[in-house]
Amino acid sequence: MHFDTLAIHATHQPDPTGAVVPPIHLSTKFERDENYELVSEHGYSRFSNPNRNALEQALTTLEGGAVGMAFGSGQAATMALLQALRPGDHVIMPRQCYFSTPMLLEQVFHPWGLTYTRVEMSDLDAVQAAIHENTRMIWVETPSNPLLTLSDLLLISQIAHEVGAIVVADNTWATPVLQRPLDLNCDVVMHSTTKYIGGHSDVLGGALIFKDANHELALRVRQIQQLGGAVPSPFDCWLLMRGLKTLGIRVRAQQATAQLLAEFLEGHPAVERVYYPGLDSHPQRALAKQQMNGPGGMLSFDVKGDAEAALRACANLKLFTRATSLGGAESLVEHRPTIEGIHTMAPPSSLRVSVGLEHIEDLIADMDQALKKE
Repeated sequence: MHFDTLAIHATHQPDPTGAVVPPIHLSTKFERDENYELVSEHGYSRFSNPNRNALEQALTTLEGGAVGMAFGSGQAATMALLQALRPGDHVIMPRQCYFSTPMLLEQVFHPWGLTYTRVEMSDLDAVQAAIHENTRMIWVETPSNPLLTLSDLLLISQIAHEVGAIVVADNTWATPVLQRPLDLNCDVVMHSTTKYIGGHSDVLGGALIFKDANHELALRVRQIQQLGGAVPSPFDCWLLMRGLKTLGIRVRAQQATAQLLAEFLEGHPAVERVYYPGLDSHPQRALAKQQMNGPGGMLSFDVKGDAEAALRACANLKLFTRATSLGGAESLVEHRPTIEGIHTMAPPSSLRVSVGLEHIEDLIADMDQALKKE
């Protein structure tokens, strides 16, 4: 089936009442019979819940995996995966990625016993050189946050598997609409479901989808999820299932607008550089065509001048909300260096844009006036 059809039917769960939209199961506990056997597969909601099970199955289907696990946030999903490693294991992490991911590794898991090396993930020689005898995991984020650098998932997976390591791909920005890392030989897909999958900026969540349900790491992560309890609420799961139904049409619409906005910005006299895989000027345009079904709805650009010039342009925008996140119906803009601080990989004059569902002509007009205004 095509993705949109799959998204509708993967989220349509049979209900005994015949309800087309599934109910929210708020109960934390589930009944046992006179022999003290569970009446259903559910006993206690920390271990399983009908809404969470349905979400996990739907995400697994859309990513083409074997088993999925939902968490209360993207960081909770990342934390569970790192916690499933053993003290002494080595992780390879990108230089360019969501800044809280390496922060979690450095501040929580490095003191606990994990070691790590950060590399430019688009440089395959650097990835190969970073392999240690105890390398267990290569973490990939493609496109990267905030400069939209791509990593070759097929070749990185080959490097990892030759030494018995696994590859984890953060697919939050691309979504399964535009990229399916498990089809490219990755072992685990991670999502901050808060973003495009939720799609309405009103729910926090995360997920991991495994290619092999019986992999040692998958079994350990399930144990950590159930014992640790960092799970989404039934209502959060219900909201995420609602978001999945329209994921395909939203992402394609946002991508079409992002492409036009990127082309406009590339030709604007107040813009130094645009970072967007849909432009011919992107150094990895060929890789984008090879492993993605489209360049996505995120872009960054450098305003000519310094940080003050970028912040001034940001302040002048009327339709782009100044806020940190992405993937919602409303367009957002942020000065990433301010958010990330001294460790940012973004140039001082760089702005990151999450393109929403507004009309392209309105967004271009707003961006134009903001960049022209002194």
